[in-house]
Amino acid sequence: MNQCLVWLTGGNGISAWFAEFARTFEKCFIREDRYKLLLEGIGVTIKISLLAAFLGLIIGFLIAICSLSKNKLLRFLGKVYTDVIRGTPSVTQLMIIYFVVFATVDLEKWIIAAIAFSINSGAYVSEIIRAGILSIDKGQTEAGRSLGLTGVQTMFYIVVPQAVKNIFPAMCNEFITLIKETAIVGYVGLMDIQKAGDFIKSATYLAMMPLIATAIIYFVLIKILTTVLGVIEKRLRKSDIR
Repeated sequence: MNQCLVWLTGGNGISAWFAEFARTFEKCFIREDRYKLLLEGIGVTIKISLLAAFLGLIIGFLIAICSLSKNKLLRFLGKVYTDVIRGTPSVTQLMIIYFVVFATVDLEKWIIAAIAFSINSGAYVSEIIRAGILSIDKGQTEAGRSLGLTGVQTMFYIVVPQAVKNIFPAMCNEFITLIKETAIVGYVGLMDIQKAGDFIKSATYLAMMPLIATAIIYFVLIKILTTVLGVIEKRLRKSDIR
């Protein structure tokens, strides 16, 4: 035990540890420019996440409107959509979209993946938006109609702007979840962050450093996003102060 303590605290032990760390780092990321795989993976993850979030917001809003509609058919379609999407694994949805729906369509892989994730995200976004709209007092709608606005105008000019502030935190959480969910795009052959880490792990037969690097990259991306969204949320809240 004493010898172990001496080795851990002694100069030679620390030097040996740093030397081994440097050797492993060089093998994993510097040799054969493997760090470029991670950089490429970051770009793919960001592209997929942004496009999926944008399309998911549109899909979610449309499904929310269907779910709140007085038309029974639209309500039924909205319920079926959310039930099916939320009741099946996202990786299964990705593979169906890629290998079945878009099997014969000439589109870039990352675009197809983004569409698959947007369909998945749309189901969750629709419930967030629906809950946000229902949280607005019915008096707001009645006030809009009394001013001569149509139902659509009341929704877009009075209800939705107020609901946005209520649903913004939940939408931020959904976007963060979406970024982490993109880690499964390796199933369709895309080189995202997770796939890049797996490739390095397979090429070097070293697991710890590639996995830690992957986790750190995801953490940094999420932390930056959380900070930016937090600033936006504070500004939205400030507008409520009279």
